[in-house]
Amino acid sequence: MGDRFGGARFAGERVVGDWFGKTVIDASTTMLTEPFVHDFVRANIWHFRGRDADLLVDTGMGICPLAPEIDTPQGKPLIAVATHIHLDHVGSLHEFPLRAGPRHSAEHFETMNEQVTYAYMFTNLDGAVSKLPMPGWTAADYKIPPAPLTRTLDEGDIVDLGDRQFRVLHLPGHSPDSIALFDEADGLFFAGDAIYDSMLIDDLPDSSRSDYRRTMQRLLELPVRLGHGGHGPSFDGNRMREIATAYLRRTEGR
Repeated sequence: MGDRFGGARFAGERVVGDWFGKTVIDASTTMLTEPFVHDFVRANIWHFRGRDADLLVDTGMGICPLAPEIDTPQGKPLIAVATHIHLDHVGSLHEFPLRAGPRHSAEHFETMNEQVTYAYMFTNLDGAVSKLPMPGWTAADYKIPPAPLTRTLDEGDIVDLGDRQFRVLHLPGHSPDSIALFDEADGLFFAGDAIYDSMLIDDLPDSSRSDYRRTMQRLLELPVRLGHGGHGPSFDGNRMREIATAYLRRTEGR
């Protein structure tokens, strides 16, 4: 897989290509986004480089091929993990041979039914993109290809990169299948949509505020050093607790 952006990379540098934006966070971590996609479905895609394998957390909308943008060396395994089955996190999952995702929704990855992924919301979304990815493209034609999981993930499972081990946490609320990855030794947290530093969405048909409140209460005790969410900027542990506390206060009694 090649890096079509080319050239050296420096922490904090953001480069926008034909479709993807790419920001180098540190020597191990790069964030990709789709800046021309409506902000409602503009998710963060995280590429983390391990010693023996690389990790790709979520895969965006799948409107343009993602795999050519990931610079994992040829022959090195790349484990693509879907934190949940919503459209903005699974669109390009089919492009990667090693596909892991939540056990709770595993069967749906075999079909990517638009009622489960909410792809139908995008086909009817005004201003779905601010730039056409290719001539003649229309949101009405948007489909997510099936991507059967090669591994299912549940609470307590480990995703092992050789030098880094990420424990799977099942953190429902935004969706019933939401999972996150936590490096207990380092405090690095890939949160998906369990928590992120932006407006939290808890009113989708499969959302549960009671589950989300339990997730937030659990996160208050998680020793996070640095969190990378499915949307918004990264956050430290103090900021995560602020977000969780604010949600608990806002939803108390609802």
